[in-house]
Amino acid sequence: MTETGAVRTGPPGALAWLPGRVPPLVADAALAAALFLVTLGPGRVADGTGFALQTALVLPLVWRRRAPRAAFGVIAAAALAQWLLGVQLPADAALLVALGTVTARAPYRSAWAAGLVAVAGAVLAAARWAPEGRFLASAAAMTAAVATSALLGVNARIRWAARAQRLAQLERDRDERERRAVEEERARIARELHDSVTHGLSVVVALADALGHARPADACAVTARIAQTGRQALTDMRRALGLLQDAGPDAGPDAGPDAGPDAGRDAGPGDDRRSPPGIGQLGALCERMESAGLVTRLRVDGEAAGVPAAAQLTVYRLVQESLTNALRHAPQGSRAEVRVSCAPGVVTVEVSDDGRAAGTGRPGSAGSGRGLTGMRERAAAFGGVLEAGPRPGGGWRVFVRLDPGGAP
Repeated sequence: MTETGAVRTGPPGALAWLPGRVPPLVADAALAAALFLVTLGPGRVADGTGFALQTALVLPLVWRRRAPRAAFGVIAAAALAQWLLGVQLPADAALLVALGTVTARAPYRSAWAAGLVAVAGAVLAAARWAPEGRFLASAAAMTAAVATSALLGVNARIRWAARAQRLAQLERDRDERERRAVEEERARIARELHDSVTHGLSVVVALADALGHARPADACAVTARIAQTGRQALTDMRRALGLLQDAGPDAGPDAGPDAGPDAGRDAGPGDDRRSPPGIGQLGALCERMESAGLVTRLRVDGEAAGVPAAAQLTVYRLVQESLTNALRHAPQGSRAEVRVSCAPGVVTVEVSDDGRAAGTGRPGSAGSGRGLTGMRERAAAFGGVLEAGPRPGGGWRVFVRLDPGGAP
């Protein structure tokens, strides 16, 4: 809306010049030329005065869309001069075109005023040029033409307003989709950071506690494991933030001035840190957990090669978070068991331990509960429902069934 009751219509200026679309100024100039030629002929424009009036009636149509009220005013003034001079011209039809443009584009007050002027002109024209005894019929016919032109303009205004409303709704929907995508991406990064950082810190804390009771001969090995776990946590964090870059074929992803002499030592053959972890890295994960004090047994059934990489990352994170919770909350000496079954279109994950939680609710007893929430969101992304709760004989069990083929 450009002013009260006015409707800004038509495409933006840039779109008006797209191939296949006639610019409005060219279209209006063509309309004015066509109307001028059609109404120009023998017996219609007899002299120079008639020709001047003909031009004054038709020429303003060229800028009818840019300045609808001004164009209508000039045409109405030319029509009044024509009436005063007693020159009857068919080019009066230009007044109807200008009226339709005003009712379509100008404010409502201007549209009403233009309509009343057009009706008054129709009555005056009928009073002067109607055949004897046909005043009422002529006035009614010309008034009907005025009303038709005004209604066509109102109809165009309504259609353009509806189109503008649809475009605005589409823009709102697009903004909403973008906002949701940003929120989902933030949630995904938060889950990745929580899983990697919480797991790394839990293992480091457990190893640091064990370091105080380790024999001097084992202290170096425990210290090296702490460093390796810290570097792995940093690698996972860089990957989650999208900051991990390829440093070249001769430098590992942990290479750098602060990487230290043991950089990359915990990466076994074929371990590519630049790709997200999957089922194949569960063995190394269980080894790290066992070195931190949680005896862990892993069993993988089926071929993991047929499971998509995104689903494998979900399996890895579910196992990682479950074992981290067991390490944090289960008493010293607890044992954990991880079972992963890969079948066509289905992956099941079960992580259980034989310890007892230090509090009443393991995932939230010593934390924020974000871990369990993130696990449920990861499972839901692949059509799974996560089950987590205490085992009848003690300990904790997490079970989820994923449908990688049904992921959105």
